[in-house]
Amino acid sequence: MLVEADGGSRGNPGPAGFGAVVKDAATGAVLAERSGGLGVATNNVAEYRGLIAGLRAASELGARSVEVRLDSKLVVEQMSGRWKIRHPELRPLAEEAGTLARAFDSVRYEWMSRADNAHADRLANQAMDEQQAGAGLDAPTGGVVDEVPAEASAANRIRPTGWSGASGIPTKLLLVRHGQTALSVERRYSGRGDVELTEFGAAQAAAVARRIATMDGVDASTPVVTSPLTRTRQTAAAITGALSAPEPVVHSGLIETDFGEWERLTFAEAAERDPETHGRWLSDTSVPPPGGESFDEVHERVRRTRDDLIDTYGTSTVIVVSHVTPIKELLRSALDVGPSLLFRLHLDLASLSIAEFYPDGNASVRLVNDISHLG
Repeated sequence: MLVEADGGSRGNPGPAGFGAVVKDAATGAVLAERSGGLGVATNNVAEYRGLIAGLRAASELGARSVEVRLDSKLVVEQMSGRWKIRHPELRPLAEEAGTLARAFDSVRYEWMSRADNAHADRLANQAMDEQQAGAGLDAPTGGVVDEVPAEASAANRIRPTGWSGASGIPTKLLLVRHGQTALSVERRYSGRGDVELTEFGAAQAAAVARRIATMDGVDASTPVVTSPLTRTRQTAAAITGALSAPEPVVHSGLIETDFGEWERLTFAEAAERDPETHGRWLSDTSVPPPGGESFDEVHERVRRTRDDLIDTYGTSTVIVVSHVTPIKELLRSALDVGPSLLFRLHLDLASLSIAEFYPDGNASVRLVNDISHLG
C-alpha cells in the first residue's frame, strides 16, 4: 500500500493539523483517509502525526509492505536513519512511528513535492479549518488531538526578553555569508553555479571562523548547517575546523537564488539581454529571471527552511552558512517586513548577522552585516 501524509501549522507553533491517505499501490484507489486537529503545535510535529496516522491506518487495513510518501524532507531523512533527531519533542513521535513501521514486512520512505502531496495536504488544511472554526485557536474539536508538551508550555511562560516582549528560549541563528569567489570579484550573478572560494575568500572564511570560535555559547557541539554549494561548504568547513566540530550538515533549502539564464552575467549584461524582464524583476519579487527562480519562491523556500531549523535544533545556537538572498530572507522573516528589504539591505562577503526566533512566534535581530573580523 501507499501512505501519503502531511501536516501543517499556522504560526509554527500555531493551530496545527495533519492528514493521511492510504492507497492501493497497484490501482491508486483510496482505501482510507485520516485527519485531525492538534491544538497548538509545530509543522514538524504535525508532519509526524500525519505519518503516524497513515501507518496506523495501513496496519488496520492489513498491509504488509508500505511505501510512505511525504513532502517533509526532515521526516523522510530522520525515519530513514540518515539524519539525527535532535529536537526532544520529535523523538517520541519518531519512536512511535518506528514501532508502527516495524510491524510491517517492509517500509520505504520517499520524498515527494508539495504539489504531488495535494490529497494529504487538503486533509490537513481541512482539519485546521475545522479546528479554528469550531473552537478558536486554543480549544480544538474533533479528530485526534494532542496537547502542547509540558516542556514547551513551560518555555513559553519564561519572562519576556528585553524590550521585544518575546518569551521563551530562542533558536539563535548565526548567519554567515560565504567568502569571495571569482564571480563576486567581477560582480556577476552567482546563483546555482558551483564556484570555489578564491585564496582571499578562503582567508575571509578563516577570519569569520576565528570570530565565531570566540563567541559565547559556541563550541564543538554547536551545529553548523550549510548550503550545498562549494563556496558555502568551504566556508562552513573553516568554521567546523576552528571549532573542532563535526562535519557541517548540508541543507538544500539554504541554496542561493536560481538566476537561470542570467547566471554569470553582470548586471549590465542581464539588463541588455532582457531589458523588459530585468526591469520588472528589479521591482516585482514575483518575476523570475528567464529559466530561474523568483524572490517570492526563494522567500517560501527559506521560510520552510527556517521552520526546519527551528524544529530540528530547538532552543540551540545554530551556525548557518549561506548566500546573500537566503540570509536576507531570514533577516526579513525575523524583522517581519516586506520584500523591499531585499533591495535595501547590503550584506558583505564573509559577514556575520544574528537572528533569534522565539517559541511564542516573536523574533529579534541582534546583528547585521558585521565584518569587524575582516579588518
